[in-house]
Amino acid sequence: MKTVTYNYKRVYVWELAVRFFHWLTVLSLIVLVITGFIIANPPALNINVEATNSFWFGYVRLIHFAFAYILIANLLFRIYWAFAGNQFANWRNFIPYTKKHWKNIFYVLRVDIFLQKDKAHKLENISIGHNALAAFSYLIMTLFFLLQVVTGLALIADTSAWWLPKMFHWIVPLLGGDTATRYVHHLFTWFFMAFVVIHVYLVLFHDYIEARGEASAMLSGFKFVRAERIKQNINNFVEKVKNQMNKGDEKGNIENVDE
Repeated sequence: MKTVTYNYKRVYVWELAVRFFHWLTVLSLIVLVITGFIIANPPALNINVEATNSFWFGYVRLIHFAFAYILIANLLFRIYWAFAGNQFANWRNFIPYTKKHWKNIFYVLRVDIFLQKDKAHKLENISIGHNALAAFSYLIMTLFFLLQVVTGLALIADTSAWWLPKMFHWIVPLLGGDTATRYVHHLFTWFFMAFVVIHVYLVLFHDYIEARGEASAMLSGFKFVRAERIKQNINNFVEKVKNQMNKGDEKGNIENVDE
């Protein structure tokens, strides 16, 4: 069998802020899922102290609420970084508003999900940052997370003295009561767990198939990109600059060729 080798360049993709957001989200989700299941179905503990002297369930709720607020703050920070970060963290990556985005979404569905062979092997189909399907799925999961936050805050609105949960007091009667709201809140937990499984699988799949440092990139920030891909992007960028200068585009609209 003939061995084919390629020249790869090390490219800084994920900034420290993005990596911090990612791993804080991972930690928060683990803690929230564990404490959430305990709150939903608390175990019967046989302890030799009075219940008034053993406030373990209260501590579980405290940890759950604390990490929920941490995750909310973390998401707000990521939204800010979608405007302040580099091109790979930019908000434009998460909204499929161009033909290029949708073309990449169908490509990823065909190759990654349905495991069809990629006969063309076009370099433009391989994303340096998030592929269009992954980025769009993150946007959808963000919307699900907001619904999770709203239902969670609504459940503690009656017993909370803080103004934030009380803002969502109307959610409980809208959904038909506390029990229905808890079911919705619990259901979204399973959505997040399923998403994590799929996410980890696809990261490892890309790491194995493409060998571009997909998994380690979220630790180091660097991914490995074919040298001709970078050269191609540089040439495209120079061409766009020339066209802008020749056409006299005052707006200076030059798309990020790496996106």
